[in-house]
Parts: sequence; C-alpha cells; structure tokens
Amino acid sequence: MAQPQASAEERPFGLLIFTRYPEPGRTKTRLIPHLGPEGAATLQRQMTEHVLAQVTAAAQRLPLAVEVHFAGGSLAQMQGWLGSAVTYCAQGSGSLGDRLIAAFGQSFDLGRSGAIAIGSDCPALGTDHLAAALQALERVDVAIGPATDGGYYLIGLRQLEMALFKDIDWGTDRVLKQTLAIARAQGLTVEQLTPLTDIDYPADLPQWERIVSGGV
Repeated sequence: MAQPQASAEERPFGLLIFTRYPEPGRTKTRLIPHLGPEGAATLQRQMTEHVLAQVTAAAQRLPLAVEVHFAGGSLAQMQGWLGSAVTYCAQGSGSLGDRLIAAFGQSFDLGRSGAIAIGSDCPALGTDHLAAALQALERVDVAIGPATDGGYYLIGLRQLEMALFKDIDWGTDRVLKQTLAIARAQGLTVEQLTPLTDIDYPADLPQWERIVSGGV
C-alpha cells in the first residue's frame, strides 16, 4: 500500500491514544476474573507499550503527531511509565463520548489537519491501518475501523463532529451501528477500514499471545 509521507509544509494529523494507567483493579476489568487484578493491569501495561511503539514507528513514516490521552493516573506516573518524550493529555471527566469530544477538540485547537483516535487494546493495529485511515480521510468525512465486538478500534475526522459521540451505548456491541447511523443522519461520508479485534475478553487473549510471539 502506498503510504502518505510527512513533509515540512503540511500540518500533521493528531493521533490520539486513549489509555489508562495500569493500576490493579482499575483497568481491563472484564479480564480480572480470568487474569486477576495484577494480571489484568500487566496486560494493560504491555498492550499500551506495544501500541505506543507501533504508532511511534508509524509516525516516522506518516504525518502523525502522537498524543497519549490518559485516565486513572497522574502526569508524573505516566511519564515514569512511558517516558517524558511523549505528549500527554488528561482525559478529564464524563462519558467516553465526552472525553473523545474533548480530545478531538484539543487536537483541532492545535491546528491539526485532522485527528485519529485509537485505544490501547487493539495490538494488531499497525502502520498500514493508519495509512489507510489517512488515505480515507482524503475522500470522506469519517474513517472508522470496525472492531469484531461491535465497537470500533479507530475513528478519524477532518473536523470535530460532536454528534458522533453523543447518545452512544458505550461498551456494548451497538457502538459501531449507532455511530454509523448518526453519521448517515448528519450527512457525513464514511469509509470503513479492515475489521480488527480488541483484547477485552478471555476469548481474545490467544490473539494477543500470537502477536507477542510474532505470529499473525
């Protein structure tokens, strides 16, 4: 796949990584019955580090400015974990939709050409998927990466579309369907990317194990 290359003249897209500080008992809660609080927190830490490494590498080839939007910890804790070279933003309060609106708004206030939000629980996400999102956003208003659980692992916008994040049943298998319906109602054009799997449930763990062992 031909990939957009960054140039000195163009404004980059914001790449907003949504993650949570890996405090035991407060993260990956759906996996706590299977892994225990410490195990679930370890998985959160490992997946965030993996995704950050993936997108940092992608940003060397694509016009992306990486930002880590965090919850559940302090700036000092995040810097102690992921280093001080990363741009950090606290997610703030409210629903996931409220926090996405705030994050996209902050990115556009910085003069970005557009912005792409991802989570830290889709370790299969790589440079090709981000390049596909950038290319889609040359043609459409919204790029969205469907997750196999009925949500999405990526959403990209050329401008803030607050309606996409309102009246959504977050954390359910209706998220993608509701988002697409709102986009249609708003007259927005949408391109869907390759579906990928979020690591949220015990049945998803073999995919993570394949990725870290170098498999597909």
